[in-house]
Amino acid sequence: MTSSTAYQQLEACFTRLHRYAHLGAMAGWDQLTMMPEGGNEARAEAMAELSVLMHETLTAQETRRLLDEIDPASLEPEQQANLREMTREVRDATVMPPELVEAQSLAGARCESVWRRCRPANDWEGFLPTFREVVRLSREEARIRAEALGCGRYEALLQKFEPGLNLETLESIFDDMRQWLPGLLSEAVAHQRGGELVMPQGPFGERDQRRLGERVMRWLGFDFEHGRLDVSLHPFCGGVPDDVRLTTRYREDECLTALMGIIHETGHARYEQNLPQQWRRQPAGRARSMAVHESQSLSLEMQLGRSAAFVRQLRPWLVEALGDQPAFEADNLIRLAQQVEPGLIRVDADEVSYPAHILLRYDIERALIEGEIEVEDIPVRWDESMQRLLGLDTRGNYRDGCLQDIHWTDGSFGYFPTYSLGAMLAAQLMAAARRAEPQLDARIAEGDPGLLLDWLKTNVWQQGSLLETPELIRRATGEALNPEHYRHHLRERYLG
Repeated sequence: MTSSTAYQQLEACFTRLHRYAHLGAMAGWDQLTMMPEGGNEARAEAMAELSVLMHETLTAQETRRLLDEIDPASLEPEQQANLREMTREVRDATVMPPELVEAQSLAGARCESVWRRCRPANDWEGFLPTFREVVRLSREEARIRAEALGCGRYEALLQKFEPGLNLETLESIFDDMRQWLPGLLSEAVAHQRGGELVMPQGPFGERDQRRLGERVMRWLGFDFEHGRLDVSLHPFCGGVPDDVRLTTRYREDECLTALMGIIHETGHARYEQNLPQQWRRQPAGRARSMAVHESQSLSLEMQLGRSAAFVRQLRPWLVEALGDQPAFEADNLIRLAQQVEPGLIRVDADEVSYPAHILLRYDIERALIEGEIEVEDIPVRWDESMQRLLGLDTRGNYRDGCLQDIHWTDGSFGYFPTYSLGAMLAAQLMAAARRAEPQLDARIAEGDPGLLLDWLKTNVWQQGSLLETPELIRRATGEALNPEHYRHHLRERYLG
């Protein structure tokens, strides 16, 4: 068999895997939005079966044989990039026993279902049995991957979401942030103290909030022919590029949280909808990494969505959808969008206090995977860290404390750091976009986000995984990831 033929057969294999992933994504979306609770066990078994099928396809002897028969030098540069991503996926799958893959899928689906019941009931003890099993299996995965990669256990899980990132680099970035974040947060709170702030007065109907959210989504270029907006307990974006599903959650007494959640998930969705069309069914056509993905959601939610230029554009839409009131005056809206007030809920956090939520989760999940603590220790660790980092008391409040996130229920340990890495990259990308397009902010204020969206499309979205993350960042911004852009952005917006 020639190298070219082997490569073509391998592309056909990964096209098949893409279609399996499409079905899995739709089943997962339905599980979190519309599925009746009684269907969870059957759905868990079906999704576990699909996970095993995909794993067996990736790790089949024929798949590995095809990889061995390909001469990279015979391929075009983009095909070489695709081969690199194929090789990584096969390597990562091969180390995992099929029975562990199945067990993790089942445990994750069961734990998520229990979480949905236990969080509203503030029932940490009821959550523990299924969560213990998720942690046990995640530790086993971490052990296996660490041995294969020659690294620490937590780092092995981190690289599932951020390929190539080592723990030493992450620790250096986070240690630096620990030095300057508390002071900046205190300064920002003091800087805003005493300013008059008028809070929106509800109730705000879900239908009206949804209509407002969809209008903003269209302004941001979301393609409703290939996606939709729904409601879930925890906001998310999923699906595949041709069928992107995103969700938010609404409150009748407040309207900006749901809207910012929609803008955040639209950032994810625009990335997915604009991945390189010709590589859409191949690994090279996928989003680069979770830090890059989060940079796109935060570019729209934080960099754009909380900017004065955007908020002034938002005001007439808000009034049209929800009616006029003093809180919707432009200057007050800007203060609302940029208000710094440490709170309990991560997804509702302001831009300055948000990183503290990530540091808290990172410290806990790393200790948990490394075996330094057990699941029973999490609430005390959570309470201590929340008090130290944000000055808030969560004792006994599991619903708004260690039960608030969905990520740990399916074993997504190593994911949380990508939120802060994404925020840093978003600030760096925005700085580069402004250098490339000096009229960017003026155009946004005039109601046209096109310069920003086109720049992101060219420099990030359509690159897919053709470039590895460091090279993608360097080409887009002219330098490696530089957290100083993030620090500068926060100081300029909140202390300037």
